[in-house]
Amino acid sequence: MEQRTALVTGANKGIGFEIARGLGAKGVKVWAAARSVELGEAAAARLREEGADAEFVRLDVTDEDSVAAAVEQVGSLDILVNNAGIALADGGWNTSELTVATARKVFETNVIGVVSVTNAFLPLLRESPAPRIVNVSSEVGSFGFMTGDHEFAQMQGGAYGASKSALNMLTVSYAKEFKDGPVKVNAMTPGYTKTDLNHNQGWRDPETSAKVAIDLALAGDDGPNGGFFQEGLEYHADTTVPW
Repeated sequence: MEQRTALVTGANKGIGFEIARGLGAKGVKVWAAARSVELGEAAAARLREEGADAEFVRLDVTDEDSVAAAVEQVGSLDILVNNAGIALADGGWNTSELTVATARKVFETNVIGVVSVTNAFLPLLRESPAPRIVNVSSEVGSFGFMTGDHEFAQMQGGAYGASKSALNMLTVSYAKEFKDGPVKVNAMTPGYTKTDLNHNQGWRDPETSAKVAIDLALAGDDGPNGGFFQEGLEYHADTTVPW
C-alpha cells in the first residue's frame, strides 16, 4: 500500500499535535497545519525528530486564500482532521452574556472554517482510495450530553457548545452525502483535556484524547461513517457519544 497522507489543522500544539504525532508513528505522511509559521515549523521539526515524515503548511481556516494556498502545497491527501478550534466567552459561559461579535468569531473558526477547509480539500480526497475526514467536536455540542442527569451536564456551552453542535450536524450531512462512496466522515470528542483552550484545567491528557481521532483517520472500509466517538467515556457504556 502506498503511504497515506494526512493534514491536521491546528497541529502545532495540544490535541492536534498528538493526532499528528500518532498518525506519523503509524507511517502516515503528516502535514502539520497552523496559522503561525514559527510554531508550525517547530511542531513539524519535532515530529521529524521523532521519526515521522512531517511537513509544515501554513493554514488559517478563516482565510480562504490561505486555505487555497494550502491545497496547492499539499497536492494529494487521504486524511483530513479538522482540529483547529477556539473557545471564547464574554464575562462567563452564560449564553445570556454572549456578544454577537464573540459568537461570530467562534462560528467563523469552528464551523465556517471546517466547511471552507473540507470543501477545498475534497477534490484531493476524492482521488484517494480510502478518504477519511475526522472532525474534532466536543461533548458540550451533544444534546444528549447537555440534557443528561450526570454532573458534567451542568456546564455551560455558550457559543463554543453551539458551534460544536453545528459541527456535528455538518458531520452527519457530509456522511449522508458520501454514504455510497469511499469517503468516511466522523466526529469525535476529546473530552475535558488539558490544553491551552481551557487553560490546562482538564483531567485528560492530549495523547489519550487523540487516540480515537487517529483510529477514525485510519479506519478500514468496514469502519464507521457519520458517528460521534470518544475514548474511555466515564459516563457512557461504550465509545459512542449521543448526538
